Amino acid sequence: MKYETVFILTPVLSDDQAKEAVEKFTTVLTDNGASIVNVENWGQRKLAYPIQKKSTGYYTLVEFDGEPTIVKKLETAFRRDERVMRFLVFRLDKYAAEYAAKRRTVRAAKAAATESTVNAEVKED
Repeated sequence: MKYETVFILTPVLSDDQAKEAVEKFTTVLTDNGASIVNVENWGQRKLAYPIQKKSTGYYTLVEFDGEPTIVKKLETAFRRDERVMRFLVFRLDKYAAEYAAKRRTVRAAKAAATESTVNAEVKED
């Protein structure tokens, strides 16, 4: 089954600490037989309302394929980690999975276009 999780880490973490936390949760998934489809670090964003007296958080989206039993293990890992302020795990139906795939291809195309523009500018200098 296809799943997607979004979690918010506390903003007091450095970039390295946030990456380490993301790696921890992706490792929990892979150790329990899931395959990671996509990981998007959305960076630090403003929250809609304060959580634990903080107005910003470090957002991350992870798409994965796995058995339904993995969800409970992942949620347990989120609850045990004090760096996680909020999380949401949900199963993707066929329409959501198609949309996620389309979103990934659009994002990849934009990244490739940006990279080619940067490389062209570097060559001109």
